[in-house]
Order: sequence, then C-alpha cells, then structure tokens
Amino acid sequence: MKVAVYLAREEEGDHSKSDELNLYISICPEADQLWWEARRQKTKEPWSIICISSQMPFSWACHLRENFRKQSAMIREETSIQSWRRWTESILQEKVAREPVKDGMKLLRDCLDIKIVPLRGTSHAEEVIHSLYDDAVEAAGQLTGRQLLLPEVEALLTENVPSMQTEYKAAIQLGYLAGRITYEAAVAEQPIHKQRHSLEQWLLGRRVQLHCRRCGSVAAEQSPCAACGSSACAYCEACLALGRSRACALLLQGAAPPAVKGAAGGVPNVADSRWGLSPAQSAATGAALAYLAERRDASSAAAKGRFLLWAVTGAGKTEMTFPLLDAILSSGGSVLVATPRRDVVLELAPRVARAFPEVTRATLYGGSSDRWRRGELTLATTHQLLRFRHAFDLVIIDELDAFPYHNDPMLAYAAEACCKQGGSFIYLSATPPRELQKQAASGKLAYARVPVRFHRHPLPVPLLLKVPSVQQLLKQHKLPAELLRRLTFSIERGAQIFMFVTRIAQIDALLHLLRLTLPDLRIEGTSSEDPLRAEKVMAFRDRTIRLLVTTTILERGVTVPKSDVYILDANNRLFDAASLVQMAGRAGRSKDDPAGNVVFAAPERSLGQKEAVKQIKRMNTIARRQGYLLGKESADD
Repeated sequence: MKVAVYLAREEEGDHSKSDELNLYISICPEADQLWWEARRQKTKEPWSIICISSQMPFSWACHLRENFRKQSAMIREETSIQSWRRWTESILQEKVAREPVKDGMKLLRDCLDIKIVPLRGTSHAEEVIHSLYDDAVEAAGQLTGRQLLLPEVEALLTENVPSMQTEYKAAIQLGYLAGRITYEAAVAEQPIHKQRHSLEQWLLGRRVQLHCRRCGSVAAEQSPCAACGSSACAYCEACLALGRSRACALLLQGAAPPAVKGAAGGVPNVADSRWGLSPAQSAATGAALAYLAERRDASSAAAKGRFLLWAVTGAGKTEMTFPLLDAILSSGGSVLVATPRRDVVLELAPRVARAFPEVTRATLYGGSSDRWRRGELTLATTHQLLRFRHAFDLVIIDELDAFPYHNDPMLAYAAEACCKQGGSFIYLSATPPRELQKQAASGKLAYARVPVRFHRHPLPVPLLLKVPSVQQLLKQHKLPAELLRRLTFSIERGAQIFMFVTRIAQIDALLHLLRLTLPDLRIEGTSSEDPLRAEKVMAFRDRTIRLLVTTTILERGVTVPKSDVYILDANNRLFDAASLVQMAGRAGRSKDDPAGNVVFAAPERSLGQKEAVKQIKRMNTIARRQGYLLGKESADD
C-alpha cells in the first residue's frame, strides 16, 4: 500500500527549547493533522510540518524512516525543501535501483511531493482527537499480543468493535502516534552474515536478504503490485495461506501483555484428587508443576522455560496438562495449546471445555468462527500461531515431532514468537526428536518420562511378519496365508483393524483385493485426498466400518477402542521408527482391551522396525522397574 510521510517537531512548554525533528509514517493523514493541531492548541505561534510524500510505497517509507534514525543531528536540523528533496532522493536510490529503470524513476517522481504545510492549533481538533482516542485505545487493546496484516485488523475490529468500522484507520494511526501500536513492513531486509555466503554474492553487493517478519522465512519472490506501484514488490510464499505478506504490507503489533507474576507450583497429590491421574501421570505432572514453580521464583524473568513431557502413546497426555493449565489460569495467565491438525483441535475442544467450563476459550483453525475471539485458554493449529506475538504465559506444543511442526523453521519461529518473555514451553511427545532426547539425557532440558499408559498395562510389542511388498501382493492378487490368518484372528476377536500403507495410489487396488478375500466385512480406505475422511473415521469408530486402509494421516490423535494395527511395507523408508511407534500406538489404548495386536508386515526387517520395537520394549521395561504396571505383567507381554 501507499502511505504519507512527513517530518514534525515536538516542542516543549518553553518555546525556546525543542526536541529533534522526527519522521512519521501515516495511513490516515487526516488523523495526524488533528493530532498535531490538538497538541499545539495552546500555542499561539504558527508552526508547520514538512510533507515528504502523500503517496509513497510503504516499503520505501520504512526505508526512509530507518535511515532517518541513523542521521546526524545536523541533517535533522535541515529546513529547506531542496535539502530534504536531495536527502530523500539519495536514500531512495537503493530502492529505485531494484526496479526496472524507467519504472523506478517514474515511481520516485510520482511519490515525492515535498512541501511545508502550516498548521494551527484549534479547540475543534482537540475535541475530535479526544473523541477518537477511545477508539485508539480500544484498537490497541484488540491488538494486544497479536501481529496482523492491515486487512486482518480491519476484520478483527469489524467483528469485535463494529462501531469503529468507518474510523478504524484513524484509530490505528492515533494508536501509532501515541506509541500503543507499532507497524512495520511485513517483508523487510535482514543483513547477510558475510562468512556464511559466497564471496561472489558479497562482491555483487547482495549484503541483505528479504525476510518475512510474520513467519521468519526468506521472501525471495517478487511481482508487480497494484497496491504500491512497485514492479518488484517482494512477498512471502511460506505463509501465503494466512494472507499475502508483502514488502508494502503493514504488519501491525499491539503491546505485549505482561507475564503473570505467579504460577502456582501445585502439589501432585492435590492434582490426583481433582484430575484422577495415575501414579505415572502424577509423577510427571508433579515434576512439570515444580518446574513452573521454580520458574516463577527464578531471578531471570526474561528467559523462556522449556520442559519436555515424554509420554508413550495413549498415556493420557491431555489429562496430564490440565493441572498445568490450571496453575497458569488460576494465576491470571493465558495458555495456548498448539497441535498439528484441525481434527485434533476439534477433539480437544470439548474435553477442555468440560475441564474448564468457567474459562474463556478460543478454538482456532482454518475457517474457525473463533478467528478473532480472545480467550484465556486458546486451542489452535500450529499455523494459527503466526497471528500472535508475545501473547501467552504458557505454550504447550502437542505432538512436537509431527508434521507440519517437525522440521519446519517457520512454525518453530511462530511458536517462539507467541510466547511471552519470561513465559514457558511444555513440549508433549511420545517420540521426541533425537536432538531433544540428547538435550534431556545431558541435563540441558528439563523433562519427565511417562513409560506406561493410563490403564497401567504394557504397550503391545509388534510382531515382525515376513510378507511380500504391497506391490507384489497386488500383482499376485492374493494375500499371504499367515497375514490372512492374523487378520481372521483380529476379525473373530471383534477388533477394529487399522491397515497402514505408504502410498495413496495403492489404496483402491488393495481395497479391491481385501473385499474379494473378506467379502462379509465392510472395508473402506481413506487418505489426505479423501473428502469423506471425517465421515469414514467416525463410521470406523462406530464399528460400521471394520477395516480401514489408510496412510499415516491416522497415525496420531485417533483413539478407537479394541483396535489391531497392521502396517504393510513396514520396511519402507517413509516409515521411520517414530512413525512406526505412533502407528503401533493405535492398538491397546482401551482399558477393556489393553493388549491389542500390532503387526509389522514387510519383505525384510529394517532398522526402523528394529528401533521401534526396541523403543516400545524399553518403555515397558522402565514401567515395570518403576512399579507402574499392574500385577506381575512383564515388559514383553
């Protein structure tokens, strides 16, 4: 977009003294004029501002502002139009050079309109500013802890403060002038470290890179922009789904709310009585509560705390977080629970509502009706974190190792940014990334391990079954006898059967083969491309569907009582140890069917299969040694 740019000087009560000249950007020049007139209402002497431009590309205006801040006092004391034109043109040459030659010079000529604008203080201006200032305070309050593009701010204010709809730009500009709201270019330059880039790049003068301030990604794409007139306006592709972040787009931020001073440490046995935690859950939750209490008393309030809850699949991680949520919420703090997928958010929402009925809640995902709702407790998909800035006292990252969070620097950046200075992170995972495991083992990361499920039975240990690949099975049009025998056993015992495959393209052909082999069983398939996925998963839970062929989209977050798991092509490189552990974790989750059956079916045993079995057995051994298993069940049961 295009904005106004001008210079103004703050004067003290003693007119012989004055502050330095400052450069301002405006999205609503009328509001600025009223602001300065109102501030000079008691001054009888004439005064003025120096208008640089009424229609300058916002990225250019930000570039001017940054360079103005670096100028010497002598430059700031210049008063002539000619001197300010020379200075402006010299600073903007860098921007002009990035445009096609004719386009850049034309854009510069069109945007410069340097003139001295006399203003007079009037009581009318003071009255109008006074009436608008409440709107500015309200706009700043709505933006507290958020970072949004201007169209998003408009949508936020239209929904939450409809009376401000026609004056929202004036309210934002007054908030900016009063220091309650800041805005920067959504895509801006960051210095390139000389040692990290080639000599050729350095010599070519590529000393800067454009980054998206919203998501932290490199913004390498450029296109002509009707909003600012630039022929090479950079934009970010990484967070495009949340609205186009451009070099000329305003990214607005409200003030960061202060971190809560107290967070009850809690006592584990009190947590037990309210939340019904098992001994293993209680021990882990107690350790996390003690960590939060220690953080409360720590002298270094600026640092962010980090704690890992390493809990096996089906351990009841959600219930373990409830005492942590309560500790922060009861102290007046705010909590965010972020999880990778929308369906997990929707599953968590009613459980959290039952646990905290008196707390204001917001549930955020693509298309959510709570989009602009503010809650003490927020549930969100990880991409929604990009709209917050220093907003939460406690950020819980569920399924830390899962797609899309795992190996995505953008979402890691978003998570870091949305936590308050002095706040804390709780990481939840059954299969934490190797780096976090190393940090926990070395004592660099506080953690607690939950090696057993809430029902206190061992995890089902997978059976390694040697069978041909899926591709070979489809060519032979026949299931191996041993695989068929295992499937028949699962059917006869009344289990729901998850059958995981690596490729979406194989599902239909495998469905055809299974239906021919098991004609009396309702068998369906689903994947990320299936528009009826939600309906099929529901039918599978209701036992209308008995066998569901699927990809890894159902490896997490789905609990179906009395389930058996079959993983075909378990040796495929797409199924690493963490993925195999997660898929195996669909079995044995119910206290009425804690054993379950898990089969790794493959032509050969891979390192991933061996590591997954090893991890499962190790957790069972730890649970047995710590006395968490019921009765005399061994680690290998």
